[in-house]
Amino acid sequence: MFQPRIPVNPLPTAIVTPLVQPTVSTDITPHHTDHAAACDHHHAPAPAPVPAPTSAVRLTPAGLAVVVAGGAGAVLVVGTVLVSMLLAVAVSAASVAVCAVVLRSLLNGQHRQR
Repeated sequence: MFQPRIPVNPLPTAIVTPLVQPTVSTDITPHHTDHAAACDHHHAPAPAPVPAPTSAVRLTPAGLAVVVAGGAGAVLVVGTVLVSMLLAVAVSAASVAVCAVVLRSLLNGQHRQR
């Protein structure tokens, strides 16, 4: 009653095999089965099972540390590039504004002298 019922899934596939519910048997007498007689034929050995290819990536702790460090480095590089581009835009806008003020002053000075 208090045992967990966890799905059994021996392979990393998307198909989940449900847990088989045990059946309660009230018959406690032992069942004897007759063994089949051995034959004189020569059978080929069964082929070795081929392991299914897995698509899961397994990372060691060192590999995980390398991935985390690489991701952090990429974030820092991208952030630095974006901040420098924003700074370049701000400096360009400020210089254009200063040029506009100087040109306006020069043009207003020429109109006053006439």
